[in-house]
Amino acid sequence: MIKLAGIDIGNDSIKLVLDGSREPLVIPNIIAPGYERHILQEEDSPWKALDVMIYSPSLSQRNQRYFVGQLALEHEDNLELEDTDNKAISDQSLIVALTALAYQGLAGQAFNTGYGSMDEVEYTLGTGLPVRAFAKYSQQFEQRLLGEHEVTFLSTPHFHNRKIKVSIRKVAVSIEGAAAMFHLATHDSLLVKDEEIYNGCIGVCEIGALTTDFPVIKRMAIDNHFSHGEQIGIATYLDAVIRDVEDAYGYVFPSRAKLVQRIKNREFAIQLLGEGQVDIRPIVDQHFRRAALRMIEMIRKRWRKYPDIQCFYVIGGGASALKPYIQEAAGSLKLRFAGESEFLNMYGYLKVAKSRLSQTVSV
Repeated sequence: MIKLAGIDIGNDSIKLVLDGSREPLVIPNIIAPGYERHILQEEDSPWKALDVMIYSPSLSQRNQRYFVGQLALEHEDNLELEDTDNKAISDQSLIVALTALAYQGLAGQAFNTGYGSMDEVEYTLGTGLPVRAFAKYSQQFEQRLLGEHEVTFLSTPHFHNRKIKVSIRKVAVSIEGAAAMFHLATHDSLLVKDEEIYNGCIGVCEIGALTTDFPVIKRMAIDNHFSHGEQIGIATYLDAVIRDVEDAYGYVFPSRAKLVQRIKNREFAIQLLGEGQVDIRPIVDQHFRRAALRMIEMIRKRWRKYPDIQCFYVIGGGASALKPYIQEAAGSLKLRFAGESEFLNMYGYLKVAKSRLSQTVSV
């Protein structure tokens, strides 16, 4: 049975949801070279120890071993995407995405028994790209995902030496931010839920880790002329926080993802050498206020260029982190936010894939 899924291949994390489920899988988009681990106590969840060998014709290096997501988070040789990376052609993003799809196939037992000892899961995917990358790379992105890929879980708890073939049959690629609006405008049945969004002229500021997209959607169609993207995201400001904390206190965050976890959990106290602690909240506030001012400046610029925009939505993982700072910086400028902001694109991609399959809506 082919599973329908929405997958947001974000620069900070991969977010995946199956049709009919409201429980998304989130894996940090971070990898490290894999090797035989010295395990003193096995992790209590396979999600915490994604140790995989991946074969894919779309990867430049095949049958390589990787620690993925949480397992790579504090690894000294881990890799996070930088602003020069392009998720459409990034091997790292594909590695984490295939790991997520394989994990979901095994975790949900939603797979068919294939040849030998290999399991199999088949997908139709909805996914997306930033505005600037979409026109140039959407077809290449689609082709890299399509086809058959093999993922072997090695030391991962509960999945020891399990191999699964991930077969991706169809891919629907849409634009980040626009897919989020489609989700907000429609029910799961694809019937219209919000007439204003569905039939209006809506501006979007979608703040990601490495990019910020400004699609303009008019009656659920992308405005080619006024939709733009900027090659800056919240990662720039997270990196500045990491540098300032290291300079001031000698404390080194092993990755952006580790800092993000602390901010989400509102754990701003760091341990100093010895028994002392210090609060890094003032450093976070300083850089997040800078980020918010930059976002407001870009939103004002877009809205002035296209005054027919009825309202502006600020969404994405970056919007969740920056919301109070953006509201403070906006002053009298009215902006809209939405719940589950970091998952809106993922749910939108699922609906776009569903709509294209049923051919009821053209997005």
